[in-house]
Amino acid sequence: MRPPIPLALESAALRAAGTLSRLAGRGGGTTLPGKLLWKLDPGAIDVLARRLPQGSVLVSATNGKTTTSAMVAAILRPRVRVAHNDSGANLVSGIASTLLRAGEAELGLFEVDEAALPEVARRVRPKALLLGNLFRDQLDRYGELEIVAGRWRDAVAALPDAQLVVNGDDPQVGDLARLHDGARVFGLDDPRRARPALQHAADSKYCLRCGTPYEYAAAYVGHLGDYRCPNCGHARPPLDVVGRDIELDGLDGASFTLAAPEGVTRVRLALPGLYNVYNALAAGSLALSLGVPVADVGAGLQRFSAAFGRFERIAVGDRRLLMLLFKNPAGANVVVRTLVEASAPRVAVIALNDQIADGRDVSWIWDVDFEPLVDGLDALVVTGERAAELALRFAYGGLPRERIEVVPSLGKALDRGLELTPAGGELTVLPTYTAMLALRRIVAARGHVANYWETAA
Repeated sequence: MRPPIPLALESAALRAAGTLSRLAGRGGGTTLPGKLLWKLDPGAIDVLARRLPQGSVLVSATNGKTTTSAMVAAILRPRVRVAHNDSGANLVSGIASTLLRAGEAELGLFEVDEAALPEVARRVRPKALLLGNLFRDQLDRYGELEIVAGRWRDAVAALPDAQLVVNGDDPQVGDLARLHDGARVFGLDDPRRARPALQHAADSKYCLRCGTPYEYAAAYVGHLGDYRCPNCGHARPPLDVVGRDIELDGLDGASFTLAAPEGVTRVRLALPGLYNVYNALAAGSLALSLGVPVADVGAGLQRFSAAFGRFERIAVGDRRLLMLLFKNPAGANVVVRTLVEASAPRVAVIALNDQIADGRDVSWIWDVDFEPLVDGLDALVVTGERAAELALRFAYGGLPRERIEVVPSLGKALDRGLELTPAGGELTVLPTYTAMLALRRIVAARGHVANYWETAA
């Protein structure tokens, strides 16, 4: 039998492959080494993870995991050298690639895809695990929420010594706290920011124990809120870390009071919307569990600027692009809500792809409440592989057809949107995941922004 290749030699060769890929202008350089390692020697991932002196922490959620993990990195980096998959490569191959280039890092901080979480957790054996939310997303890949929630329960049960941090406002996620006596639970407590009832696209509406519809004292984002079953009494668990006194300043940012057993701090975010308050509260809760003082948590959150494509403003000549990722009904609804509450755009480009990373089934766009955007739009450019479906959705939503332009080419659609935007104005761009990556590559090729793998290197 041929002897195994030494891990040091294996790692060096794989890192070189990634470097060559990036030099060739391919974003796959962020995941190629990990894909090769996963094929050649899956057990090497376990070995590399054990070499991190302070272990690893994992962050997973349907919505917001990239932003949340980047917020955690902003808090931790003044204190510890962090290996972070900040390009958003969150499958096993992406985590493997990050481990290969960890260098002198002391702590691993890994954003993890919902479906990949059990496998990553089994191999990395994290010392802390943050679970943010579960929304309906990519049904053709993940299946129903209950399937993912069941796999998460198994993963949590297999990590009895890990610090668990969960969003108590999500029924499926908050219920995981009962599996760990020392779980830390976070959530919002500001009825002023709540809706009077769940939106029609809300997901976890029914009691996990008896199937009765939950009653909500406050519904914040989708099904996230203060819930209770009127039949059996299953309810939101007590909160350890609470977000209160929330102020939303349009597209300019948000602020809230973070209250925890360790203390209280006022946090000012450069990101808008209630969903980013959730992201910040999640990041702060994890950092507190890792021993970061509450004042440093607040300072780190205030230093943070958006993860690429999530809320990103890019200067393009005498105009600006405002890029906001959307990928499922819950996420799209909060984006629409944030835009409308700030100032609804007059011109927008919306891009819908149906690649594997987006989900092949795009019927979810019919569960998005796009209608609040309609009255304010003078022109809408729809683009991407499923542009025609978007055009139909907005036509049924009440936007006059003469205001809708179908431009399947992403580059041409971007040009058309900029042409329709007055000088000095801002063009709102709402892409699904693969469309966002492609649009950023187009803008980067024109010299307006760095490629995401360059900013993440």
